[in-house]
Amino acid sequence: MNGFKHEVLVVGSGAGGAMAAYELTRLGHKVLMLEAGRDYDPKTETPMFKRNGEAPLMGAGNEDKDFGFYDATVDGGWQVPNEPYTTAENSEFMWWRARMLGGRTNHWGRYSLRFSAHDFKGKSRDGLGADWPFEYADIAPWYDKTEELVGVCGTNTGLDDMPPSAEGILQPPPKPRITELLVAAAAKKLGIPVAPMHRAVLTRPKDQRAACFYATPCGRGCSIGAAFQTTTSLIPMAKATGNLQVITGAMVKSVDVDSAGKVTGVTYIDKTDGSEHKLTARAVVLAASACETARLLLNSKSEGFPNGLANSSGQVGKNLMDSTGADLGALIPALRGRPIYNEDGHTSNHLFIPWWGHKAQEKGELAFPRGYHFEIGSRFREPGAGVEGDVQGYGLSLKQQVKDNYGAFVWFSLRGEMLPNEHCYMDIDDNVTDKWGIPVARFHWQWSEHELKQIEHGMQTAKDILTTMGAEVGDLPPADQAILKGGQIIHEVGTTRMGASPQDSVTNQWGQSWDCPNLFVMDGGVFASNPHKNCTLTIMTLAMRNAAWLGQQLDKGVL
Repeated sequence: MNGFKHEVLVVGSGAGGAMAAYELTRLGHKVLMLEAGRDYDPKTETPMFKRNGEAPLMGAGNEDKDFGFYDATVDGGWQVPNEPYTTAENSEFMWWRARMLGGRTNHWGRYSLRFSAHDFKGKSRDGLGADWPFEYADIAPWYDKTEELVGVCGTNTGLDDMPPSAEGILQPPPKPRITELLVAAAAKKLGIPVAPMHRAVLTRPKDQRAACFYATPCGRGCSIGAAFQTTTSLIPMAKATGNLQVITGAMVKSVDVDSAGKVTGVTYIDKTDGSEHKLTARAVVLAASACETARLLLNSKSEGFPNGLANSSGQVGKNLMDSTGADLGALIPALRGRPIYNEDGHTSNHLFIPWWGHKAQEKGELAFPRGYHFEIGSRFREPGAGVEGDVQGYGLSLKQQVKDNYGAFVWFSLRGEMLPNEHCYMDIDDNVTDKWGIPVARFHWQWSEHELKQIEHGMQTAKDILTTMGAEVGDLPPADQAILKGGQIIHEVGTTRMGASPQDSVTNQWGQSWDCPNLFVMDGGVFASNPHKNCTLTIMTLAMRNAAWLGQQLDKGVL
């Protein structure tokens, strides 16, 4: 190992970092993982069986717990103590950081949809954005490997927006709920397909992980390992090889290079006492999240890299994208007063509406270039602090109205593809530092007409489905008011994008920096586009594929 105690340093323990560590340690390489947040053990810390009534604010969110008191995020959120960020004038962007072992995998929605051939080659189709530097066929076998390892439930639908998995890979999906079947019937009348959602939740036992028993919210974390998170799977599995060491509370300050410009390791600050430490390794993998990785590279300036490390293209921090988001819901009269029974399921929607408009876009029939999907919110669930629907009066009459409305609402959450634009990027605010003296990220943000037209179409489609179900929806808000804020969907990607040329990208298809051959990026920063699908499955798939390639390079002595 040429004197190195660890061959590879991995920064980050979420989807990309944990998968990279798993693959490298499985192949026999020594890995040291650095996590800026604290240690976290979902087997002992997860409040799975707590009720909303036992939580502060009856489980409602506050400035410290954005998604409610029992959300699995322990120290993170859109605002993290001692770790500010700034936004440029006329920009509004929300930056989520988990700051815990396992990162966002502890509380993500676990939607696990493959990107399709459409998604990887969008520019070839409509001339916008950037193509990925490989074909869908190149990554399809790695999707199979990831789905098999992680455990994804769902079915092969035959729809062009949902590429099939190999035979036997997907676990059976849970049955649709009554409300979802009603949505499916209404959508069918409008020529819109509905399909089982692919979700990283076990419906059959796997390895040491139990099957979901459909009783507690996945967002709280999962102590039995049914809902995928790296803290109950990839990290313990990597540790079991004897090749992984983990240091938590390690805020990486810079990636270090020698006089020849070769990466030698990293410098990190121990958050418990503020001490600074240097580590060396043959290769460094950055998987700290798209914006944290870009921040780290931009702050890693030297004589050879005056504009930040791996930034000869000038693309580090550029091409920042998030998913578009908008919500619309209504009370469905046919569902009022229905019999109350347990329909928890695996917490979220069992059915969803995938994008159905590829052919219409090819014909130029739509005013926007990229697609969206709808996640469906509808079921009996544990009541919270609020009252659903327009209720009047008091006493028994009021109680009956509340009871009749319970389970009678249907919500559609739109998640759509955003194209990169020159107004959306991040850089460094040299006038503001965090607690440890590290300059913070500054965000610039502006939705384009592509996204606003998409939201307009999606809101009208949601209204049409709700109206077909018998709801009274009313007037829709303008798209610029309906669209959620940048960063609010927590799918930010693209800030260190991969490509076929060092002139317009930061890494090659393997996540390997064009400028520094022993520096790799294995988080969402490498995304060349941001399809409407949750990015985590693809982050893990790329990390597995590219870590395997990195392992080969180490074995050959190339790095």
